[in-house]
Amino acid sequence: MIYRDDITNLKTDITENIGQKIMVKGTLGRSKYFEKEATIEKAYPNLFIVKYDENDRNVTYSYTDVLTRTVEVSLFDGENFNPIVPPPVETKKHKNL
Repeated sequence: MIYRDDITNLKTDITENIGQKIMVKGTLGRSKYFEKEATIEKAYPNLFIVKYDENDRNVTYSYTDVLTRTVEVSLFDGENFNPIVPPPVETKKHKNL
């Protein structure tokens, strides 16, 4: 479940990293995936704009796209790309006796 604080925190992270190099990963359907380097251009209340390096194309994503993992965004720290939203932690379900 996505909470209001999750969206607020993500907006803050994106806004603080405008101009930062990122890696965007997502699906194109039918088991096809893409992975492209981009730069965060602008951030708005409901979405943010990235500019892909390879073809100077601007693309918009919503914050819920990232939180629902429709797309994965990783920030470049100078050496590596680190996910802006950590991967989900799987919990084991216990059977009630």
